[in-house]
Amino acid sequence: MLRNFQAAMDLSKLPRWFPLWAVLGSALAYAFPKYLLEARASIVPLLGIVMFGMGMTLSGKDFVSVLRRPGMVFLGVSLQYLLMPFIGWVLAGMAGLSAGLMAGVVLLGSCPGGTASNVICYLAGGDVALSITLTAVSTLLAVLATPLLTWLYVGERIPVPVLALLQSTAKIVLIPVILGLAFNHVLGKRLETVRHVFPVLSMLAIVFIIAIIVAMNRNQMGELVAGLLLVVILHNLCGLALGYYVPRLLGRSEIESRTLAIEVGMQNSGLAVALATQHFSAAAALPGALFSIWHNLSGSWLAGRWSQRSVGEKDE
Repeated sequence: MLRNFQAAMDLSKLPRWFPLWAVLGSALAYAFPKYLLEARASIVPLLGIVMFGMGMTLSGKDFVSVLRRPGMVFLGVSLQYLLMPFIGWVLAGMAGLSAGLMAGVVLLGSCPGGTASNVICYLAGGDVALSITLTAVSTLLAVLATPLLTWLYVGERIPVPVLALLQSTAKIVLIPVILGLAFNHVLGKRLETVRHVFPVLSMLAIVFIIAIIVAMNRNQMGELVAGLLLVVILHNLCGLALGYYVPRLLGRSEIESRTLAIEVGMQNSGLAVALATQHFSAAAALPGALFSIWHNLSGSWLAGRWSQRSVGEKDE
């Protein structure tokens, strides 16, 4: 029976169904918003569950790979934090979004790699070890990078509480990840029978966060979604494209380029939603909510395409 349960919860199937869950959750929230409005205070705790679950998938060995491949890690993190906030700022400006929505798009671009990127990377035939390392490093750097980049791009248009944003990012990202690492280190093999449950909980938590944000923005969505959705789609596609082609132009292998494309293009939208809700407005959280749906759709599609194409050996 346990084997049947584990097969049913196979991580390789999650990206295939997660976009559907997100769309269904959003549709239910739009149709019945009153049932979710009272749950807005649960966004941050739910995100803590997501980050804790990611920490449970990591170990000290994952961080050792940073020393072995500093060039690729540096390139991936640089593309993540230099390109994505800048692209978001440019697209939001070109689309004429309001100051609040622009803050949300830039904040989204300033967040680390998404928690689902490792699973998508595996299905796409990427380098899972590199993916985990990039996610871990960008997540830890988010304590400083996310609030500082947000202040750099939107500080003149909206007062950004840098210190409060820094403290919130540290609390939401750092503590749950460290706790997850600690549990993984202490309990080790005793967690093997339940480890597969944590990604499932993370996915469900993100779906619930998306639903809450949709419910909070239901009245404004008719006016905001059209232009904002285009910005969100282009933001993600630019990240995927540049994350792939820049490494290729620099002579990196196909497998490494796929990995960087996914890490750069898939943001931690749950973190963006939580921070926008705390420090800006419900409307500023809408870019993250829309991105949560779209980047899993595009990532799943890309993984399906790439999984059908063979790759060469990665560069030494």
